[in-house]
Amino acid sequence: MELRPITDGDSWPLIALIGACWAEYPGCVTDIAGEYPELLAPATFFQHAGGKMWALPEGPWIAACVGVVPGQEDLVELVKLYVAPHRRRQGLGRTLVGVACAFASARGARGVELWSDSRFSDAHRLYLQAGFTATGATRELHDLSHTTELAFHQAL
Repeated sequence: MELRPITDGDSWPLIALIGACWAEYPGCVTDIAGEYPELLAPATFFQHAGGKMWALPEGPWIAACVGVVPGQEDLVELVKLYVAPHRRRQGLGRTLVGVACAFASARGARGVELWSDSRFSDAHRLYLQAGFTATGATRELHDLSHTTELAFHQAL
């Protein structure tokens, strides 16, 4: 597996990956311009946010990705963890979580937090198996997908 930093040129393959993942869940809408404009220039977004994002290229496509941004206090937030349907159950998700946690640890963070759509039960199992704990906190995004997110945390 050869992860590399995301580039702004990865925008459309990244959008295609996320769109394919969300298409598995009724009601999930990828409104890029309105709700996720950071996907149009992902490297620029992560650089300005003080974070980092990695991609696993597969030909002209992206098979998997993960990002991190500074969180509250001395936490790092894991964001945009996606694995293409045909690449799941191969350990990629867990590896990507490890990359994000290693980055957070190297930055001196005391923990990693993440928020996940309540519909993404497979992802929740991955997070729990990777050492995260469900905190019980939820938040409503008031977006086109009517998203409710669940919070997870892992101490480092």
